[in-house]
Amino acid sequence: MRKPKSIIHNGKKLTEILQAHERFFRGKEGGARADLAGADLSHADLAGLNFSGAILRNANLAGSDLRTARLPGADLSGAILREADLRNTDMTEAILPGADLTGAQASGVEFFRCDLSNVRFERARLRNVNLRGANVRGARFSGADMGVAILRETDLAGADLSGVDLSTALLPKGFPVEQAAKKGA
Repeated sequence: MRKPKSIIHNGKKLTEILQAHERFFRGKEGGARADLAGADLSHADLAGLNFSGAILRNANLAGSDLRTARLPGADLSGAILREADLRNTDMTEAILPGADLTGAQASGVEFFRCDLSNVRFERARLRNVNLRGANVRGARFSGADMGVAILRETDLAGADLSGVDLSTALLPKGFPVEQAAKKGA
């Protein structure tokens, strides 16, 4: 795993960018929102870091360790998170349209009110995730492990849930379980 101090983006060390972001987040002088659009953060140790409200559009986070990281309101549009470890990450109201989470370990992630439109979750581990109020239109969950997922208040229309066992998931009121296994539920 690459350490944050060894990662350079637009001529700055990631640690410097995140220190300025922390000051910004706390409303302190000298702060600046982290703009990591297009950054190569693949295979990086980012566990527990604060990316709240950060710009991570089209960033490559494949194989990175983001366990317990804070990403509420972060813009991860088009980001690559393949095989990333996102366990117990807070992504409340994050923006992820078109992101690729294929094979990601995302158990316990808080996806409350996220924009997950057209996200690829194929073969992802999504046990105990909270998807309440999330936009999942066009999202592909094919083969994902969604045991005990919270899907209440989530419109599943247009999501591909083929091959997903939702028997232990908390489904939207009136959603037929047998429909969940059909493509484009």
